[in-house]
Amino acid sequence: MSHPTSSPANQPRRSKIEQAKAEGCGLDLEPRLQELADQGWEALDEATLTIRLKWLGIFFRPVTPGRFMVRLRLPNGVITAEQLEVLAEAVDRCGEEGSADITTRQNLQLRGLLLEDMPRLLMEMAAVGLTSRQSGHDNPRNITGNPLAGIDPEELVDTRPLVAAIQERLLAADGPRNLPRKFNVAVGGAPDSFLLHNDLAFLPAHREGELGFTVMVGGFFSAQRNALAIPLGLWLRGEQLPAFTLAVLRHFERHGNREARNRSRVMYLVEALGLEPYREAVLATFAELLGQEAAGRLRELAPPHDGSHLVNRPPRSGLGVHAQRQAGLSWVGVHVPMGRLDAALMSELAALSRRHGSGELRLTEAQNVLIPNVSGERLEALLAEPLLQRFQPEPGALQAEAVSCTGNRYCSFALIPTKSTAQAVVEELERRLELPHPVRSHWTGCPNACGQPYMGEIGLMGAKARHDGEMVEAVKIFLGGSMGSDPRLAELHHKGVPLSQLSDVLEDLLVERFGARRRAAR
Repeated sequence: MSHPTSSPANQPRRSKIEQAKAEGCGLDLEPRLQELADQGWEALDEATLTIRLKWLGIFFRPVTPGRFMVRLRLPNGVITAEQLEVLAEAVDRCGEEGSADITTRQNLQLRGLLLEDMPRLLMEMAAVGLTSRQSGHDNPRNITGNPLAGIDPEELVDTRPLVAAIQERLLAADGPRNLPRKFNVAVGGAPDSFLLHNDLAFLPAHREGELGFTVMVGGFFSAQRNALAIPLGLWLRGEQLPAFTLAVLRHFERHGNREARNRSRVMYLVEALGLEPYREAVLATFAELLGQEAAGRLRELAPPHDGSHLVNRPPRSGLGVHAQRQAGLSWVGVHVPMGRLDAALMSELAALSRRHGSGELRLTEAQNVLIPNVSGERLEALLAEPLLQRFQPEPGALQAEAVSCTGNRYCSFALIPTKSTAQAVVEELERRLELPHPVRSHWTGCPNACGQPYMGEIGLMGAKARHDGEMVEAVKIFLGGSMGSDPRLAELHHKGVPLSQLSDVLEDLLVERFGARRRAAR
């Protein structure tokens, strides 16, 4: 008699996506990319087109058929002028269809690309040390860190080498290739490194006088649920982060939910097992990676920790002119409205970093750009550059902290044109109001929450609402998100404000709750 589990009827039921992944890994498409490009996108099967290509960072966009998006990996948000120039040329080849977005993971997404340009683009990127590998779908996403790493006077630890080492470990040949869902990792390095929206976050923490990291797990935003990461109860040294990250991902790969994608994030696994059993299971996987000798010292290598850490205030914007830890040097943070760039702007940013800095730029989670290593004698010339009239170092109090997802121009899930709406509303409100301090707003086009509305002091989510007897574009409004010492998610305040009324509603909120004053009528 056969064992019951040998019957197909008793096998775990897998989703359509899981079946497609089981039939072929997207990484195996890389040597065939030229062949696929020669066939043309319309000849590709659905799973290859919409799922597997994302393992190479190539995204089919249903709202712009034939035009693809490529998502980069930029560990810690660091990019050189040379790299940015290569990307600008790729965007320029797309003509009017080309653009790039800075993302909320210190990253870049290139839009308007043709499939036939992909083999060339990936080779050009590799030549300057860039990759888009495993930047989408069920993979570990771009690893974030302190955007001021290495130049920050308030820095506790330089996150750049740690983030780079984690990425190198995860993208190695034996790294994760088939996670149940996406996975976000971040490393904190300063007192303002708020990272609790990540599946795995390492926050600076002391133990017995030594600086290392406490481990936080389970943060995520989704259409079904939102949660901040919780303490796992472990403390690690910096050199242990790559192996420990791999251990968490291997455990997730083996045991995460593959039947219901809306319950596949790691927090659900933590809750299904219980925090302590989950911790022990991850430690067992960590021990496998360390080997027998190190495994015998596991409690010494990864000791218990109470979860206390040194992050105690919201993230700095980084905008404006600031003295670096290096004497005589400054960084200049410039505001990129809604994070949207075109080829000419990318090229000009690269040129500015060469002329006035060290040829390096940093991207922030607020979708802005920092130009580091500007000497005192170059500072005035940089501030006089024409581009800084558009990308202002000191924008208005609403512009400075406005973050937006892509919106329905490129995303089929978005219910509103997020970026253009956000920009128009912010500009209108700054004409009407004087604000005593910046107010952080997060705009997202749909409940998937890519724009992180729950992190905003004001969060706005695309919706539909009835107005004058018709269904119209609208937003839900969330209030009260905090990324300080007492973190909390924004809560629903209004379930549907038509876009035609949004400026008026937000004006009243800013006056009533944020100390704004109405400007005198002109």
